[in-house]
Amino acid sequence: MRDLIILALLVVFGLWALKSPWIGIMGWTLVSLMSPHAEFGYAAAYWPVATGFAASTMLGLLFTRERQNPLVGAGPKWLLAFTVWICITLPFSMLYEESFGLWERSMKIYLMIFVTLALLTTKHRLQVFIWVNVAAVGYFGVKGGIFTIATGGSYRVWGPGGFIGGNNELALAVLTVTPLIRYLQMQLTQRWAINACTGAMLLCVATALGTQSRGALVGLICMGAFFWVKGNRKLLSGAVILAIGLIALPMMPETWWDRMETIKTYEEDDSALGRLNAWGMAWNVATDRIFGGGFMIWTSAIFAIYGPEPDRFHAAHSIYFQVMGEHGFIGLGLWMAIGASTWLAARDLIKMGRAHPEHKWAADLGPMIQVSMISYASAGAFLSLSYYDLPYNVMIMATVAQRLVRAAIREAEEAKARPQGAVYAPRPVQTNVPQGAARQQPPPGRHV
Repeated sequence: MRDLIILALLVVFGLWALKSPWIGIMGWTLVSLMSPHAEFGYAAAYWPVATGFAASTMLGLLFTRERQNPLVGAGPKWLLAFTVWICITLPFSMLYEESFGLWERSMKIYLMIFVTLALLTTKHRLQVFIWVNVAAVGYFGVKGGIFTIATGGSYRVWGPGGFIGGNNELALAVLTVTPLIRYLQMQLTQRWAINACTGAMLLCVATALGTQSRGALVGLICMGAFFWVKGNRKLLSGAVILAIGLIALPMMPETWWDRMETIKTYEEDDSALGRLNAWGMAWNVATDRIFGGGFMIWTSAIFAIYGPEPDRFHAAHSIYFQVMGEHGFIGLGLWMAIGASTWLAARDLIKMGRAHPEHKWAADLGPMIQVSMISYASAGAFLSLSYYDLPYNVMIMATVAQRLVRAAIREAEEAKARPQGAVYAPRPVQTNVPQGAARQQPPPGRHV
């Protein structure tokens, strides 16, 4: 029965996407981040749902007039440069056949990012896009938070699969969307909806703690600090953050504290030493090869050549060293430029929103995008999630919002500068006027 319902929804939204391809983007985003067909279905878990949404969206894009240049803004341009660069590095991969599949997956993600940039042409579409991202990841944050509270944190929370299948990956994802929940909360007026967002944010924090991820603890501290810095009511926000820490941390079991203690004694932790060795290997590869080693260098064969400890091989467990090792220093620079341009776009939103009160929503969105980026950048320092959709979606939010607000401000300024046209009054309608008298009437449209 579940599969039939999912199939019916897919058919409806697939056909809808042909007419309104931006609806297809919402479906693609939901499926790529959440995989609801796998979460709620049975046989549907094996259906190529993402491919179907991509196909219907691309087909609809060919015929719609409601599209725009996807390369407006610095972020998309840097993403295009990075996309071109990883196409250049692919032939130089040390393990080409193994790397090709991951390159193909990345190309599909980046293609749909550009399609999304082309189709988010209005504020309404942008708002729906933010809601879809929050719902897709926030679902697991709420679910995991309830589980953590119900079990007293005695069991580790794991992700649903895909990019965020692990505990560390799930923690990064929920921390990245938590600031976006706060942005949506600031746009709401109903008390129940505001309270629901508060509950969702608290449950996402509980999920991050419940994953028992050391990277999540680092990300949580950084996110809380920037929440306080970017907030308008610092006394209240500081009190809330302190209260959460005083209530949540004592509830965590001894196993959680033991795991967090290994941050200070990393030299005795095998996992931490493996990461340090992987980072050293990535540095050696990037130093030796201008194009990097390709997508699949985290193998015993490559560690035997470039690893400081050849017998200890480990995944990158760092978004920075992952890109560095796979695509060299040039690739790392291009990739980090995407983040830098997103940060600057968010800062521009803050400035424009404060200068133009009618765009207050931009002043709300800008700082929350920056907090979201801090969450990803800090927790991601210990995770291999460089090609995950969510941070690129945050770039889309900043870019599209900046484009919309700039256009609105420009139109308002042009309207003010436009000279007022002459005002004309129509000639009153007259009846039963003699034919000779008609020639003596003033011409219609006399200027007044």
